[in-house]
Amino acid sequence: MINQKQLEELFLKRRLRDFKWINPENVVVVSEWVRMKCVFGCMEYGKNASCPPNTPAVDECRSFFHEYSEGVVFHFEKKLEKPEERHEWARGINERLLSLEREVFLAGNPKAFLLFMDSCGVCKNCAEERIKCKNKRVARPTPEAMAVDVFSTVRRLGYPIEVLRDYSKTMDRYAFLLIE
Repeated sequence: MINQKQLEELFLKRRLRDFKWINPENVVVVSEWVRMKCVFGCMEYGKNASCPPNTPAVDECRSFFHEYSEGVVFHFEKKLEKPEERHEWARGINERLLSLEREVFLAGNPKAFLLFMDSCGVCKNCAEERIKCKNKRVARPTPEAMAVDVFSTVRRLGYPIEVLRDYSKTMDRYAFLLIE
């Protein structure tokens, strides 16, 4: 059994204050349509070692979430003036989350696994294929790359999310940390 209080202290130490505990098996919505949006709508399809087609099939993703009984969803808000600023902002958050994942692992949670809030971005120039990835130990997929319907999942938790038509509105982004 995990020590939520101990882990919450780690979250707060990393300035991660907006989070909710979940049971991934019951809360996370995995859907085929999410994968189709990756294949037929994402500019990073086939260009990121942590995105489809370099991720498991949708049924495998669904099975993966069933192996966890605890997890955390982290909420991040940001308003940007320029769309290209998103990736640098996300890279910084993903680095903090990777450090957190390591601390959670070292705290006695060997199955700790992070899903980034935005494309991997660990390397400035992605190898594009998982087999050629230069940072396999720290490269992580997004929830969407694992076929997670983030909209339905976070709405179940009472979190805000909407399709944004431009960057004049605040983005709501989410990362998932699975723990067992």
